[in-house]
Amino acid sequence: MIVMKFGGTSVGSAERIETVVKLVRDRLPLRPVVVVSALSRVTDLLIRGAELALERDPAAETVVAEVKARHREAVADLMPAGGVRLKLFAHITALITELRAFYTGVHNLGELTPRTLDAISGLGERLSCEIVAAAMAERGVPAQPVDARSLIVTTEDFGKATPLMEETTAQVRERLLPIVQQNVVPVVSGFIGATRRGIATTLGRGGSDYSAAIIGAALPVEAIQIWTDVDGMMTVDPKLVPQATVLHEVSFEEAAELAYFGAKVLHPATIRPAVEKGIPVGILNTMNPEAVGTLVTARVGNSTGEPRAIAFKKGISVILISQPRMLMAYGFTARVFEVFDRHKTAVDLIATSEVSISLTVDDPERLPAIEADLAALGEVKVLRGMAIISVVGRGFVRQAGLAARIFQCLRDINVVMISFGASDVNVSFVVNQDKAEEAVRLLHKEFFENQSQRPPLLRKESPEDLTLRLANPLPPGA
Repeated sequence: MIVMKFGGTSVGSAERIETVVKLVRDRLPLRPVVVVSALSRVTDLLIRGAELALERDPAAETVVAEVKARHREAVADLMPAGGVRLKLFAHITALITELRAFYTGVHNLGELTPRTLDAISGLGERLSCEIVAAAMAERGVPAQPVDARSLIVTTEDFGKATPLMEETTAQVRERLLPIVQQNVVPVVSGFIGATRRGIATTLGRGGSDYSAAIIGAALPVEAIQIWTDVDGMMTVDPKLVPQATVLHEVSFEEAAELAYFGAKVLHPATIRPAVEKGIPVGILNTMNPEAVGTLVTARVGNSTGEPRAIAFKKGISVILISQPRMLMAYGFTARVFEVFDRHKTAVDLIATSEVSISLTVDDPERLPAIEADLAALGEVKVLRGMAIISVVGRGFVRQAGLAARIFQCLRDINVVMISFGASDVNVSFVVNQDKAEEAVRLLHKEFFENQSQRPPLLRKESPEDLTLRLANPLPPGA
């Protein structure tokens, strides 16, 4: 059994849904469970409509009309005239009526709560899973749509809910296994779940990857496949550096670091359930299915001490806290992090000295309140408009001269903070975000564009090899 997740660009039009059907049909012997995102840009459109409704802008109705037209057009292109098409049109009409009611409520109340926004932004997946399942069935692939609100049980942290794995696992096994055992493909709506009380939630933006991992961890699957619009994880964002190359295989640790620090191919939370279950994750290209892709696994080949990829994240704030009285004192660091815990704000990087702590956050909304609380502990300075650059590889602690190479090529760019990851796979530092792209290009040229310095590529596999290895991974310790 495998999980196949298709992103918004993969289901963005009738033509692309046709490709999805073919990819699933080719893998029917592997007993796939399919997870789908909303059609491309639909989630953004739904959220924009909610914002317009909050502003009491009549253009919210234009959003409703556009969402309806996008989905009716996809159905008309995919399905012949008849009962199935009419049934899908009726489903679209029902959800559009629900959407209009939400917007009307937001308009009348002048309030857009996280709970309401979750209900609105999850409508795209509820539409797409019905359409994709019907397209499969029409083309001879037995399929059944499944609303993830009946599967994924979450906390009530609207906007970024956390799955309750024990209850979710029970629901997934109870509802999905019988479908698979009947040789039918479940087509599950990604991104969404529901609380114990049945209230709709979302898993955060990009959460369809998370949905796939949650479902994969709950089932006896051999692999999770993330089908997207790129050939795999790359040495750097190819939009920034055209010379970027695909990484055919990366470790779970490397993928997690790259995802967290800005690589957009994979949602960071996807890694966690996969790591816990030892499930390999394949990243493949719907538009170029012959590409080898990237295999994310616990077991990788050797390239110890050499960078594998570079990621960066803008919009970072650096908080500098200094207090001479913390010299030789204990408890100061704990009090600092109590502030972040109280404000439910994650810290990305940390660097400390005897009398100061430097750290980074990417949540500007809570920053003023955090800054006010920290002022009671010492002198606080905040640097805004910064960027984290992360050089990711493995075995860095055993590689002499790596830091020298990194910072020598950045000698003309001011670095305001450095953090060496405890996981031994990451060297991260902070620069002004206006210099971030220049720094990334310099680093990529240093480590990847000189063939004599590039780490050896892992064996290139055919798509058949990769599919086989995803479906039949080596047992742990093999």
